[in-house]
Amino acid sequence: MRSAFTDTSGIFTRSYSTQVCKELSGLRNARDLRFNNTFITGRRIVLAKNDWKGKLSNPTKDPSACQLQMTSHSTTRYKVAVLGCTGSVGQRFIQLLENHPWFEVVAVGASSRSAGQKYSQACRWKQSTPLPNYVKDMEIRECKASEFPEVDIVFSGLSNQVAGDIEEEFAASGKAVFSNAKNHRMDPDVPILIPAVNASHIGLIEYQRRKRGWDKGFIVTNANCSTTALCLGLKPILDRFGIEAMIVTTMQAISGAGYPGLPSMDIIDNVVPFIGGEEPKMESESLKIFGHLDTEKIVPASIKVSAMCNRVHVLDGHTECVSLKLKTRATCEQVIQAIEQFPPFTRSLQLPSSPERDVVYTDWIDRPQPRLDRHTGNGFTVTLGRVRECSVMDIKLVLFGHNTVVGAAGGSIINAELSVAKGFIAQKGKQSVYAAVSRH
Repeated sequence: MRSAFTDTSGIFTRSYSTQVCKELSGLRNARDLRFNNTFITGRRIVLAKNDWKGKLSNPTKDPSACQLQMTSHSTTRYKVAVLGCTGSVGQRFIQLLENHPWFEVVAVGASSRSAGQKYSQACRWKQSTPLPNYVKDMEIRECKASEFPEVDIVFSGLSNQVAGDIEEEFAASGKAVFSNAKNHRMDPDVPILIPAVNASHIGLIEYQRRKRGWDKGFIVTNANCSTTALCLGLKPILDRFGIEAMIVTTMQAISGAGYPGLPSMDIIDNVVPFIGGEEPKMESESLKIFGHLDTEKIVPASIKVSAMCNRVHVLDGHTECVSLKLKTRATCEQVIQAIEQFPPFTRSLQLPSSPERDVVYTDWIDRPQPRLDRHTGNGFTVTLGRVRECSVMDIKLVLFGHNTVVGAAGGSIINAELSVAKGFIAQKGKQSVYAAVSRH
């Protein structure tokens, strides 16, 4: 009997004795095995029969092989900090990072006004779950890189009034910075990352480091929340048919304005047909996201985009009505099929926060809806519906995404997980591996 442990990139294998393989096959509870200075922890080891063994890059048939799913880890998780921790996006980071298997929040930062206070004293917690115990007594630090020497990763929920220089300072000090602010999105050497859409853009990090003289640090941004939902939702259609032009009209939740947001007399019983800077961001960011990486820059996609943005009286979740001109004509049925067959990219990488599906289609005539669809995939999934022929363009549809999860804090967390999986962050953390066991 021989056991070969192989990670998802197919580069890490190791044979084990017959006795070790017997122990693996019979294992029911978590168990640790040490090799190459790495721990392997297995749970419910034998998952499925598999007719492959050896390296994934050069597999050979073996009908008797079994696939075993394992997880490697170091003794400590990545140490992370949340900047802008008391704001709306910062609170969502605190909520989503509780008990995260790869990341441990060890520090929080905010303005000098809040610095020195306990988090529970400075923060007016507005999330629907209780304030996590792990952060209650954490002392807030001022947002200076020198105040966070122990941190590997920085999640920035800072406002765009202050984010630019602070995020650069942290990156220059060797931190991996994942930003929600607009300040660096259109920098030529900074990727606007949505893993299920443009994971290859992460390669821009190497050029960014060389250009700016940074050794380990870097900046990755996520898109504007409405742009994230748009690009993620349209990715299956773009891949299958191509897109020449689009018109998008948004109905955006009030949480997108942060806390305290709009005055009640402006938003109750009302729709506000203006969100400052939103329309230009959707029109420019989407082209960079849909573009392709050319060594040292992103070549924008050649798509005409027209956006109209509205603030509506909804707490969480952005709804977007989209009309598309396709490069290759398609029926509604073909478009729906493309959406339903879109592969679960983040799940295939076994990222901890990945939903079962990045994009889903609903055939309910009156969906998607914020109240009913905002928690699909724990807020990480974009839902599409109402695919119809368009009498002006080719296809029209409705899509929906959670603006503070996949569109903000959750999107940054997924980006950090991808960066770990691709080896862009120095400290050794978790990675997924497989064990293929064959009996001879």
